[in-house]
Amino acid sequence: MRAIKKAEKIIEKDITKPFAKILTHLILSLESNDDFHIKDLYELPPEEFDLAIEVLKEWRIDRHYMGKSKTFAAAYYASALTQ
Repeated sequence: MRAIKKAEKIIEKDITKPFAKILTHLILSLESNDDFHIKDLYELPPEEFDLAIEVLKEWRIDRHYMGKSKTFAAAYYASALTQ
C-alpha cells in the first residue's frame, strides 16, 4: 500500500492521535505550501518517521497523482474537526 493511502487511513481512523495530527499538518502544508516544523517529524518513533518520509517522497514524485486528493480531503476534514 502506498504511503499516501496509509496516511489517509491513519487520519480517518482517529484524528485525535498525535501521529494523525502530524500527518494532517504535513499534508496540508505540502498542499498549500505552508510552513511545517521538521522537528515534529524528528520526534516521531522510527516507524512513524519512516511513513512520514515516504509520504514526502510520494508527494514529491506524484505531484499530480489524483489519489492525493482523497488524502488531502481527509486531512482537511480532520483539521477542521480539531480546531
